[in-house]
Amino acid sequence: MISPQNYLDDSMGSESPEVESPDENDDRTSVNLDIPQVLPILPLRNTVVFPHQVIPISVGRDKSLKLVDEALSDTKLVQLVAQKDGKLEEPTPKDLYRWGTIASVMKVFKMPDGTQSVMVQGLKRARVAEFTQTDPFLKGLVQVREELKAEGVDIEARVSNVKTLFEKIVSLAPYLTPEHAMLVVNTDSPGRLCDIVTWNLNIANPDKQQVLELIDVKERLEKLNFLLAKELQILELGSKIQSEVQGEINKTQREYYLREQLKAIRKELGEAEDERAVEVEELREKIKSAKMSEEANKVALKELDRLAKMPPAAAEYTVSRTYLDWLIDLPWKVGTEDNLDVKAAHKVLNEDHYDLEKIKKRILEYLAVRKLKKDMKGPILCFVGPPGVGKTSLGKSIARALGRKFLRISVGGVRDEAEIRGHRRTYIGALPGRIIQGLKKANSNNPVFMLDEIDKIGQDFRGDPSSALLEVLDPEQNFDFSDHYLEVPFDLSKVMFIATANLADPIIPALRDRMELIELPGYTEQEKTQIAERYLIPKQRNEHGLSEEQISFEKDAIQEIIRHYTKEAGVRNLEREIASVCRGVAKEIVEGKVEASRISPESLAGYLGAIKFFSQVAERTSRPGVATGLAWTASGGDILFIEATKMPGTGQLILTGSLGDVMKESARAALSHLRSEATALKISNDLFKKHDIHIHVPAGAIPKDGPSAGITIYTALFSLLKNQLVKSDLAMTGEITLRGLVLPIGGVKEKVLAAHRAGIEKVILPEKNRTDYDEIPEAVRDDLEIVFVRDVSDVMKTALMTHVE
Repeated sequence: MISPQNYLDDSMGSESPEVESPDENDDRTSVNLDIPQVLPILPLRNTVVFPHQVIPISVGRDKSLKLVDEALSDTKLVQLVAQKDGKLEEPTPKDLYRWGTIASVMKVFKMPDGTQSVMVQGLKRARVAEFTQTDPFLKGLVQVREELKAEGVDIEARVSNVKTLFEKIVSLAPYLTPEHAMLVVNTDSPGRLCDIVTWNLNIANPDKQQVLELIDVKERLEKLNFLLAKELQILELGSKIQSEVQGEINKTQREYYLREQLKAIRKELGEAEDERAVEVEELREKIKSAKMSEEANKVALKELDRLAKMPPAAAEYTVSRTYLDWLIDLPWKVGTEDNLDVKAAHKVLNEDHYDLEKIKKRILEYLAVRKLKKDMKGPILCFVGPPGVGKTSLGKSIARALGRKFLRISVGGVRDEAEIRGHRRTYIGALPGRIIQGLKKANSNNPVFMLDEIDKIGQDFRGDPSSALLEVLDPEQNFDFSDHYLEVPFDLSKVMFIATANLADPIIPALRDRMELIELPGYTEQEKTQIAERYLIPKQRNEHGLSEEQISFEKDAIQEIIRHYTKEAGVRNLEREIASVCRGVAKEIVEGKVEASRISPESLAGYLGAIKFFSQVAERTSRPGVATGLAWTASGGDILFIEATKMPGTGQLILTGSLGDVMKESARAALSHLRSEATALKISNDLFKKHDIHIHVPAGAIPKDGPSAGITIYTALFSLLKNQLVKSDLAMTGEITLRGLVLPIGGVKEKVLAAHRAGIEKVILPEKNRTDYDEIPEAVRDDLEIVFVRDVSDVMKTALMTHVE
């Protein structure tokens, strides 16, 4: 006996009795049948019927009911075909497979709900050649297709393999019984064997349909072997998984029973507490001594009670224990005492850093107020400046001056909000965010906490870390900071947060508004010399194992390194070059060539090679059409050259040098003003009409933008058209209008320092930037002549040399 599955031709259906599979020599399928060419076609949902298969079909659709009635009154033969989509209520010919099985209607059972259970037996494979009728039900021209017989050793081998695989599947599949295996083993016909095995397998209908459509028995055996191997693999894998899960469950249950027995034995022996009880009490004492906030203490005790009732083998046990460890280890009331001696702090700051008076003043002011008001909240500072000016090292110096612990995390490139706020405990391996992790590491609730490279924070689908920092860096909110992992508030108001950035613009406005921005501009040559003498040379001398007697630097040698071997706003490369010299001297001493070395400008080439940077200003501006401008960059500032030339043409303006839209507009504005004043300036209008003007800003690969090059472009064009040279020791910056006015610009201090580094002697600035004059270091003001201008006529009076013939 086999237990066929119920198959419905529509959404209605009922349970059907078990039906016997026909015997291999059943006369009903072996006699020659007189099959009409046109037969009713009954669509089936979610099943494929094979020859020799006896199966009940529940019929409920109106068309299908009519079809069954006509078949009973006629030949009792129907063509059974499967629907491609079993969900369709009214399938059309295109929704049906062409291959199916001619079946005989054996018996019809009427059901109480109006449907019918029709017992059918598959007879022959047949293909619907053409659909001849759609109403009141489907009819079609069918072609009976006899299977191609196959014999030989290879067929016998495939048959044997099918039987073996099927027996293995029967041992694993819950839907198959030993009776199914007996039926298959006792079937000799290869074709019928394939059909019986296929209709009993729990495989997809498209796979069954492929087997049905194969009339070549050899091909049918090959396909069936593949399907059986695949099904066996799936069942073996499922069985393995089930065994592993069951084994884990049995292990957990065994441990639970053993622990309960152990608990009972200890009780009989009179032992008061087991190891777990001792552990719970230890945790309770730690929670008490941690001096948590009231809310955190309440949450910790609740979690501890939950842990005490949990078996150690439970998956949640480790998660709960780790959470309690984090709560206990945090410095809720642990902090360092501030050093409020302002003079001592000032001394420490001067020992570590030269100049930077604005920042030192701000820290000392904080100390003074802190001395007067004990519960003052920590300031939120942001140091903005080019690389190498000492932003990060300044944070360490501030911590040393205050007597606090120092923490630093780099937030550059961080894209996940969870890096700041932590992950929720529902995630595997969840941890608090880097703020809470840092405080635990420092074991202090009032460290100096540096957030490095805050302008380089990213964002993506995982959230916006900048927005997560809004709460951290807001003194009005951070006393109640809630990490996703802890889910209890932690007071960050005592922490002194210091952020660093190369640029302020990339920082989102809401975050920038919460911080006190302090700019660190680039250093002057004099300042770099002092920094090298006081800090860099002693540091590198010590790191290379050299004494003061073994190596010393002349002041001129230091200035030579600054001028010709480095080109930066900070001192990072300067320190590298000094380190290179120290390595060279150390090598000479070890080799016995010298006992000591005094570094002079002349000896530098032997250690550092040929000079890397030299002034190009005089050379570049030796022809009309070239002017020197000043630009603000992330590294502090730089000079740039504007080159203009003319050639025969049609009056076009050509702009090259990777210029941005704003800079291109400045060039057009400068040219338009020159053309509008051509008569007054004694410039021929034909020159504009018959010549193309090309403006280029080297280096071409570096993008450039901004309006501050306006007067430089104007000067280069004026120099070209009037054939007058621009002074080689002069640089300028300022925005130009169509009326020739010079408007103020930003980054004055950085631009002037860049001019000073490049050996410029005179700088032209807009009159409205006169208020920025005091920010320029006094030493630079003494070396430079700064000229303030209102319009382009003032610029030309200052910038141009005599006429060139």
